[in-house]
Amino acid sequence: MTEVSPRQIQTQLEQAVAEGRMVAQATLLRGPGRAGTRMLVWPSGQQTGSLGHPELDRRVVADALEMMKRPRAESREYSEFDARVFVEVFPPPPHLVIFGGVHIAIPLTTFAKTLGYRVTIADPRRKFANRERFPHADEIIPEWPQKAVERIEIGPTTYIVILTHDPKIDEPALKAVLGKGAGYVGAIGSRKTHAERFERMAKHGIDPAQLAEVYAPIGLDLGAETPEEIALAIMAEIVAVRHGASAGFMRDKNPRPVAFDSGSGG
Repeated sequence: MTEVSPRQIQTQLEQAVAEGRMVAQATLLRGPGRAGTRMLVWPSGQQTGSLGHPELDRRVVADALEMMKRPRAESREYSEFDARVFVEVFPPPPHLVIFGGVHIAIPLTTFAKTLGYRVTIADPRRKFANRERFPHADEIIPEWPQKAVERIEIGPTTYIVILTHDPKIDEPALKAVLGKGAGYVGAIGSRKTHAERFERMAKHGIDPAQLAEVYAPIGLDLGAETPEEIALAIMAEIVAVRHGASAGFMRDKNPRPVAFDSGSGG
């Protein structure tokens, strides 16, 4: 393996973060090499640098790739090498991709931008996919799903929402994004609509296991009725999935009895 200097490691890390590309950094705290030695791991499985042992590198690369699915930082022990490694994932900004520039997509874009997401709107109907409707979207792609996906990099920090209620768009969108490693795929519609949609797609060779991973009906059960409330329910579900949360009531999480002072009445 070509020798990589600490300066080169730092330069590549800074460049990846600045460009919004996923990368993980592994720092040797204890082990076969010099403490403080760093290695970069890329989503492709490639590495830059070495921690001092090829098999340790292989194990750390595998763990870093797994951690990229839910980006975080943690120390890991590798007892067979008497090694401890700190692995930190630097994810790109979360990216919300909305297929269908319908009314719900307008407040959904606002919520997502407020939460720091990059937002892309994709819809072949230019009356729905335009700057007047979505002045704050980062990108608007007036193309059919198959063409739109060619312009979108899908990964663990990509969250995809399908909103059109039109099988001519919804089903190609699902077909185009399933199996690409997105962090979330949700589709609007009733349980009956989804059952019929999934049955049609399964007949066309889409893996039923992939269809089972789609969040449908979409959104948390907030009793939402207005487009704004539905958008809130969708965004809340995405946030919960992103952080691996159950999305229940906070008061029901490890509930404790509340002690009341009844006083000393006489």
